[in-house]
Amino acid sequence: MEHVTFPPLSRLAICGGTHGNEMSGVYMVREMQKQKEDLAGSVSIITVLSNPRSVEACKRYIDQDLNRCFTDALLSAPITDSSPFELRRAQELNNQLGPKGSEEAVDLLCDLHNTTSNMGMCLIFYSIDPVTLHIYKYIQSKMTTPVRAIQLSIPHSEAYSLESVGKRGFAVEVGPQPNSVVRADIFNMVKEAVDLTKEWLERFNSGVTFEGGEVEAYAPVKIVDYPRDPATNEITAAIHPQLQDSDFMLLQPGDPTFLSFSGETVKHEGEALYPFFVNECAYYEKKIAFHLGKKITLTFPSISVKKD
Repeated sequence: MEHVTFPPLSRLAICGGTHGNEMSGVYMVREMQKQKEDLAGSVSIITVLSNPRSVEACKRYIDQDLNRCFTDALLSAPITDSSPFELRRAQELNNQLGPKGSEEAVDLLCDLHNTTSNMGMCLIFYSIDPVTLHIYKYIQSKMTTPVRAIQLSIPHSEAYSLESVGKRGFAVEVGPQPNSVVRADIFNMVKEAVDLTKEWLERFNSGVTFEGGEVEAYAPVKIVDYPRDPATNEITAAIHPQLQDSDFMLLQPGDPTFLSFSGETVKHEGEALYPFFVNECAYYEKKIAFHLGKKITLTFPSISVKKD
């Protein structure tokens, strides 16, 4: 089987508060800063409160969604007096943790998020990178709760979220947790994932060889919006009770998806797919009721640290 070596992975960024009302990441970063947790053996840890103004306001963002500001085009956009706060902040974070696509970027960037959807512990990543896949497999093998992953096929230059600034990275998306609320069970899942990531990096840097294998992930296929009134564009239905809280459960043709406010059921048409981000609070403004994806298998080689 193929074997790949990488230089030591010595710089880890843990970010929280990219959305200021997703509290697990906010409190995780604050706790790590309080414990002065900036070194784990061979790994130096950078902790960042990504959007301090939105954290202070306990809002998702101030002017625009920070987690959509990390494309190459936006990171190189000129800053003027009228530039949105989040665009300025994205460029600051890129200078601190990147620059994106450069050798100076942190080795791994882990961005902590919450969702109001019932997604449990979920990792989201762009590149099919052996290191990321090994960390996913490691977290999956150690946690008692199910751990899933979503793989986004977007070119690196168009990757829009914070984790794309690191040489490699992933978002940790954990729910269900209401906005502006912290739940101990959800916080502890996030903490466990962060601790396992640090543990994996430590083992990798110490010379452990991780054997190749395969993992399952979900690849987005389409977005489904709420039914809307053509005259007013107002939504006319809510997520059907049978679909609510059923993230990653296969949605078959004919299964109910929406229940209209007048009592009619809307059913799923087309191929059987897996829903996720079902009824995510922050996606109402983005006109997303849920995503649908297919299950894929990703294979990865065995890896070890490159010896000098």
